Amino acid sequence: MPHLTSTTAGATSTGLRTAIGVPGYAHPLVAPAQWAELARPGTPLDWVVLNVAGGPGTRPDPHCLETAGRLRGAGVRVLGHLDLTHGDRAFADLLSDAHRYLDWYRVDGFLLDRCPTDRAALPEVRRAVTTLRTISDTAHIVLGHGTHPHPGYAENADQLVTFSGPWSDYRWSQVAEWTADYPPDRFCHFVHGVPRGHLEEALRIARWQGAATIYFTDRTDRGGRADPWESMPGYWDEIVSRIGTGVSE
Repeated sequence: MPHLTSTTAGATSTGLRTAIGVPGYAHPLVAPAQWAELARPGTPLDWVVLNVAGGPGTRPDPHCLETAGRLRGAGVRVLGHLDLTHGDRAFADLLSDAHRYLDWYRVDGFLLDRCPTDRAALPEVRRAVTTLRTISDTAHIVLGHGTHPHPGYAENADQLVTFSGPWSDYRWSQVAEWTADYPPDRFCHFVHGVPRGHLEEALRIARWQGAATIYFTDRTDRGGRADPWESMPGYWDEIVSRIGTGVSE
């Protein structure tokens, strides 16, 4: 059982609605069946991230255009992937990528990946989020910290990714006390290397720690040599049936 630094956060398990946030699969040309699976009716998706080529790419991609259109038609929220490179990304480049995502793929918001976590970077991240909301006033903004940031970030986005990493770390992880001041739908957890036999335990940890959006996979990063998010977990149907409406083969 993970050690919790806040008993209040653990109590959020009551009435928690869990949904799936997909960090982004491999290009639709490489993984067409997996992208098609996300458009199945009844799948409990919060959102899906579209990462064309480390961002939107240099020109509209026909395969991604088709995929984004299919997901939107199924009522799935699609987010564009913007890399903040821990605060080193030029603001103009970030804004240019955001415009491409909106113009080409009509995204519903953005995942700001590798988002800084410290207080010093907060004004620059706030500026980026404010600008994104200016060019798309309904944009759903997710800050991809991967760990608990300074609490001030929670006031500047719709959701925060407060854990992204392996199951070996997640099962003993701690939740920051300040998260108890916010509802569970403000937080996301991405966990790779979760064995099938520990799936229910992983879901309990998410509930105890007050994270309503999750993505669990049995894929691993192979010691940092692979992207564990690029393919669908082998137990996808089981995840869907546990937290959704029982969709299965």
